[in-house]
Amino acid sequence: MHTREVTIRNASGFHIRPAQLFSEKASQFQSTILIKPEGTAIAADAKSILGLMTLGLDKGSVIAIEADGPDEAEAVAQLAELVLSGFGEA
Repeated sequence: MHTREVTIRNASGFHIRPAQLFSEKASQFQSTILIKPEGTAIAADAKSILGLMTLGLDKGSVIAIEADGPDEAEAVAQLAELVLSGFGEA
């Protein structure tokens, strides 16, 4: 299992477009990938747009990206980079 914490940086938070980009990227990996907001017991399947949207993540939210499977390290690295890039938003 591989885990990394990152902070949501884009001004609009984790709205539909970032959730779509995130789930599309996560779906490219074989590993099981979960998103866990800091300070909660909630976890969402990173490959589910609906699951990601239910987390209600705003700018500044800290999340753990947790992957388990054959490509877990690469999955966590690429998904963390996507979050840190602000999902390409200005």
